[in-house]
Amino acid sequence: MLGELVLERAYYHCAACQAGFCPRDRALGLSRSSLSPGVLRMVGLVGAIVSFEEGHELLRELASVRVPTKHVERAAEALGREIANDERTVVEPPTAGEPVAPTLYLGMDGTGVPIRKKDLAGRAGKQPDGTAKTREVKLCTIWSAEGWDEEGTPVRDAGSISYTAAIESAAQTDTDETPSAFAARVTRETTRRGFGRAARRAVLGDGAPWIWNLADEHVPDAIQIVDRFHAKQHLSDVAKSLYGATSDLARPWARARHDELDAGDLDAVLHALRGYAPHDDEARKCVDYVERNRGRMHYAAFRAAGLCTSTGVVEAGCKTAIGGRCKRTGMHWTVAGADAIIALRCCKLSGRFEDFWERRAQRRAA
Repeated sequence: MLGELVLERAYYHCAACQAGFCPRDRALGLSRSSLSPGVLRMVGLVGAIVSFEEGHELLRELASVRVPTKHVERAAEALGREIANDERTVVEPPTAGEPVAPTLYLGMDGTGVPIRKKDLAGRAGKQPDGTAKTREVKLCTIWSAEGWDEEGTPVRDAGSISYTAAIESAAQTDTDETPSAFAARVTRETTRRGFGRAARRAVLGDGAPWIWNLADEHVPDAIQIVDRFHAKQHLSDVAKSLYGATSDLARPWARARHDELDAGDLDAVLHALRGYAPHDDEARKCVDYVERNRGRMHYAAFRAAGLCTSTGVVEAGCKTAIGGRCKRTGMHWTVAGADAIIALRCCKLSGRFEDFWERRAQRRAA
């Protein structure tokens, strides 16, 4: 910002061992990289927010630092791998005196990221030929919502949300006692946020069985809530199947089922569905969905208790933490590259970037 700076430093060489070093490079943190810690930090920020090409342009325009696009990519991904390792190894719960929100919410979801062909070899997918174009990122997010809007709906507390995510599996075999990679990630995040210390804990999901399997195993005392809008979408799909998407009869039928759902009258919902289930596939699937998740759909009781019943925060997290950086037009990632940038982005969005740099400086000083 202050113009071009030319730095001269001495180089010392040992004729006996044929090794050399620059003491000032060591002092500036340049001995292991061509980027100073300050420039690397800037590269990390732009790499977390925009494409590598845009990052190259921002560095040049805002700081007169000329880092080639490929170098931005390599440095940002290397930093992301450092952050991912830091996330696995630094799991510090809140201190005894640090307050924890009365109610904490844990949300989990998955979203696809476009992956290069070499990392998709042999994987089944949803393409017409049975191949895959994406790999699924599993996202874990934790937040609190103690405020209310004008309609009495809980509102997420500013600054309360944290993210952690990666391309990894939530599956665990019956004979494997080791938690899945994603289950271990969830455990680390709940520990960091003091989830177990909250007076009330809730898990929100879209109804996918893997979410509830993981919740049963790792946070068994938490309240489980199926996203109300996903449940309503299933009922709307039934209405379209029964009457046609453009029919004037579909909307009133769906609205009636939605009102029953909001009132907690699941018997009425199931009664309406079962009449069509024998000859309509959407109705049959919706009956299975409601019966399987019945204990997670007591929306009137949840609302009376002041609990969130929507996974909007989670879905926004998929778009904000993953989609906004990794699913832009023309992007295709390696699995390693996507994981690195996702770790970098989650760290920044969760407000942990400063803490990481402090730990990094301490490690390098030691």
